[in-house]
Amino acid sequence: MGVALRPLLADYKTSLSWDELGGIAAIDAYNALYQFLSGIRQPDGTPLMDGAGRITSHLSGILFRTANLVEKNITPVYVFDGKPPVFKEATLAARWVVRENAKESWDRSIKEGDVDAARKYAMASSRVDAFVKDSSKEILTAMGIPWIQAPEEGEAQSAYMAVAGDVTYAVSQDYDSLLFGTPKLLRNLTISGKRRIHGKYVLTHPELLVLDEVLSGQEMTRIELIAAALLIGTDYNSGVKGVGPKTAVKLVHEGKFAERIVESENAADPEELIRYFLNPPVEKNYTIVKRAPMQEKVFEILCEEHGFSEERVSAGLARLGAKKGQLTLDSWF
Repeated sequence: MGVALRPLLADYKTSLSWDELGGIAAIDAYNALYQFLSGIRQPDGTPLMDGAGRITSHLSGILFRTANLVEKNITPVYVFDGKPPVFKEATLAARWVVRENAKESWDRSIKEGDVDAARKYAMASSRVDAFVKDSSKEILTAMGIPWIQAPEEGEAQSAYMAVAGDVTYAVSQDYDSLLFGTPKLLRNLTISGKRRIHGKYVLTHPELLVLDEVLSGQEMTRIELIAAALLIGTDYNSGVKGVGPKTAVKLVHEGKFAERIVESENAADPEELIRYFLNPPVEKNYTIVKRAPMQEKVFEILCEEHGFSEERVSAGLARLGAKKGQLTLDSWF
């Protein structure tokens, strides 16, 4: 869900063409996996599955959408969430209830023959479980795509890597990456193109947000931006009732944010939350290694184990730069 900063950021978004996006992209893995699980489905919302009934929508998304990025001179690095911080428990519990209710509504819509409703509820019921996480890491390794396990929040890890200059930008649909200090946040990277929204297909394009431009335009420091987010509500606190983005900025400029934040229903210590955004747990001993795809392993995982078409997998590997015979890094990147 992230934080509802959209109204404050509208003036600072820049739409980019694919030609402008070359570089290393630290992708919020869970964010991308939810996109794959939600969007890659049958018309009635049923996900792609193998003969054993295991969901494979995410594997299809990883292969073909990652290949799309590599073709466009973007080196993806998938960053996986670790253990969530304790003050995120309420948000995660609420999301679990939403997914369970969506699953019940999906089943009911299927029985009633309402295909449109079924697909909507099916998308909302998507979840990243242990199988999805582990199989994603397995196929990424086989494809030669680097991935990193964060100790806690993946967005915090991506931001750290961007600040260190090891990646060009952090990729996520959520705006939390800005609170964690990423210099550049890129949205819509893994969903760009034709996308179904509210029953209609629209074209989406990559959009860039530069933290310095946001802070300068709003005349705020990063701590003040975090404070405004806490007033609105984040994954770590519910926010203050009746306080939207404009009011939050006003309160921050007046220096009244701390006394108002504690009015939220699950009032966490605002100073503790600010410290977390400024200095979250991250993995500092990481490497980003570019490798050529291991073709045989990819075929083994996707075709032999999960029943993918060899022709489609071959096409995906070709887009990654894999060729029969000699494989070199130069031929891939």
